This record gives sequence, C-alpha cells and structure tokens, in this order.
Amino acid sequence: MFKTLLFLVATVMAVNAEQHTVHFVNRCGFGTPTLIVGGRIVSTGGDFTSTGPIINAISYLQTGACGFNGEGCTTVGTSLRNPASSSPISSTTINLIPPHSFSVTTGFGYFNGCDGLGEDCTNANCPGAFHKPTDTFPQITCETNDVNLEITFCD
Repeated sequence: MFKTLLFLVATVMAVNAEQHTVHFVNRCGFGTPTLIVGGRIVSTGGDFTSTGPIINAISYLQTGACGFNGEGCTTVGTSLRNPASSSPISSTTINLIPPHSFSVTTGFGYFNGCDGLGEDCTNANCPGAFHKPTDTFPQITCETNDVNLEITFCD
C-alpha cells in the first residue's frame, strides 16, 4: 500500500513538473543559433526543453564573430521559471551592453502563455535593448506557468 501511494505521488509530481522550451527560428540563411545554460552549450539550433526552470540562459546567432558568451554579438538573456513565492517570474531581455554589440536583427516572444509579449531589435539603436548596465526598463516579464520562448534571427 505504501509503495503504491509513493508511486502515485511520484507520477502526479512528474506530470505536473515545471517545463519550458526555447525554440529558434533562423531566417538569416547563415549562422548557428546557440543557447548556453550554466556555462555549457545546450542547443545549436534545435529546441531545448528543460524539466525545471531555465536560469540565466544566453542565446545568440553564432556567425563566427561571437565569443563563447555572445561577446561581439546581439544576445538574448532569459530566465524561464514558474511563478512562486520563493522565486521571481520569467524575464527576457536583448543585450547590447559592451562587449556585446548589434550583429543581426534579433527578436523574441513568449508562447504557451503571455503570447504577444516580446521584443524586436532591428538596429544598433534598438530602444528595447539593454545598452548600459544601469538599464532596467527593457525587461519583458511573464507570470505564467510553463511559458516557452521563441527567438528569431533576421525577422
């Protein structure tokens, strides 16, 4: 009986586990979409799905001119997590703070919740991007469980 109860609890928890996906669209005709989480490359263009939060991820289009963390290129930084009293909400930004710089048109949008929220950066003067470390306004947040993110290059 006890083993059966533990199995049922584990099954329900697995079904209700937090999950997020980062999806890439590359319309540039060159380069490799890159996603780094925890200091390691977890995707080079394919969907990346995490069964838990994605914290401090960095993505960019590797054109051969980008450093490992996207130095020299436009980056999208994101943390995707379910809202809870002990953790912040999901937040995504476009980063042009040096040593990052505009490289290709880059945009993002949430889906599976907060649909329609996102940002597009079409030039180096992108008003919706971080340009200096003291910027705080360009963060696009979402308070939906299991929200996903689509990142598009050359949109």
